[in-house]
Amino acid sequence: MTEPAYVRIASEYARRIRGGELPPGVQLPSYAEIAQQNGVSDIVVRKALELLQSQGLVRSVRRRGIFVADRPNLVRVSPERQMETAERSFQNETDRQIQVERETTQVPATGELAENLAIPAGQEISHVITRATEDGRPISISDTYQPSDITGISEAVFLEETISDQLPTAAHADWLRTTPGDLVKTVHQRFLSADDRVIMISKVSYPRDRYDAFVFRMALK
Repeated sequence: MTEPAYVRIASEYARRIRGGELPPGVQLPSYAEIAQQNGVSDIVVRKALELLQSQGLVRSVRRRGIFVADRPNLVRVSPERQMETAERSFQNETDRQIQVERETTQVPATGELAENLAIPAGQEISHVITRATEDGRPISISDTYQPSDITGISEAVFLEETISDQLPTAAHADWLRTTPGDLVKTVHQRFLSADDRVIMISKVSYPRDRYDAFVFRMALK
């Protein structure tokens, strides 16, 4: 899925804010200046600034403009991060070293996965494990499943997410180095096509204190 212009603009400002290039209290350029710099319309700029506000990175002062927030929070926003690579999403959150590794295999669908993906049990599906670290510290792990005849989420129109504090699976607990009995922040995702076909299922685990808040938006297109 091509990254929308407003996500690209917001991501660049997020990187500069979190990296300290734009410190708290600094005023951002006007809508017209940002639009001219990026070759986009005011509507695109408005969506970018709304995204930054939803992430807690900037605040709007009536009749004065947009300013960098006093305490930029770390907020996970969907579905904008679905339009970015994992590398870019995490790099936009920090100036530390991010490393992402992926492991892809073909596995037989369990009964539960087969039911969700509307395929016969035992049929081979794609399984991608994505692991991320920040300066060597594990910050995320996910298991993603998809029918073998579909690649990526270009056909996705809707994204459903269920967020909860859960005991991690053994593999997720091992990667995140959690203490036995500790909960992690778990995000269950279902990507659906226009006819409500589930084309991808993903389970993502983060350290429970990784984000200050989670913001979710439903429509992908």
